[in-house]
Amino acid sequence: MSDFSSFDFKKEEQLILAPSDIYIQAALPLGTKFKSKYMRNFIYKTKPEGINIIDIRSIDERIRIAAKFMSFYEPSNIIVVASRPYAIKPANLFAEIIGAVAITSRFLPGTLTNPSLEEYKHAELIFVNDPFHDAQAVNEASKLGIPVVALCDTEHTCSNVDLVIPCNNKGRRALATVYWLLARQILKERGLLTSSDRFKYSIEDFETELIEETA
Repeated sequence: MSDFSSFDFKKEEQLILAPSDIYIQAALPLGTKFKSKYMRNFIYKTKPEGINIIDIRSIDERIRIAAKFMSFYEPSNIIVVASRPYAIKPANLFAEIIGAVAITSRFLPGTLTNPSLEEYKHAELIFVNDPFHDAQAVNEASKLGIPVVALCDTEHTCSNVDLVIPCNNKGRRALATVYWLLARQILKERGLLTSSDRFKYSIEDFETELIEETA
């Protein structure tokens, strides 16, 4: 696990969604050595070895904003797109919980723009796991004027993304955690889960099994 011992969380009690330990243990604030001009706004500090650390309060705030925004849409008109291996399981479960449509296999060109395709999907909102890996979905949504919400790491340019959720969008535990937080918060925004209700899913339910690397 990355060392966050020097991270100052004096305002952690102000976090609404979860204690800071949940974010830290999942390495949700862990960025990359690269940072785009846009993502600099969300970076708390850069470690001596060059790794950028995302501000936990920014992650928390953007999850809450995204949940409120997504709650305005009919669930069946939201498409969740995720192609990274560790994102497939949490994205599918997230879509199931909120009632959205998940595309976690190859996003075929024309899925949003060509009604004659068998794979054609109508969408009013697109949520993508990675604007680089899921660029086809982002580009097609942009052409149609469909809002795009995306998980963005520090290296992303955020081109054609309307609402950024800054976070580690590659790690197994990080992805499970951010999808868990977002699903829970969307249900709260819809009035389907009160502050006194217990969310029946755990972070572990969203977590992908370890993928063994092949030689």
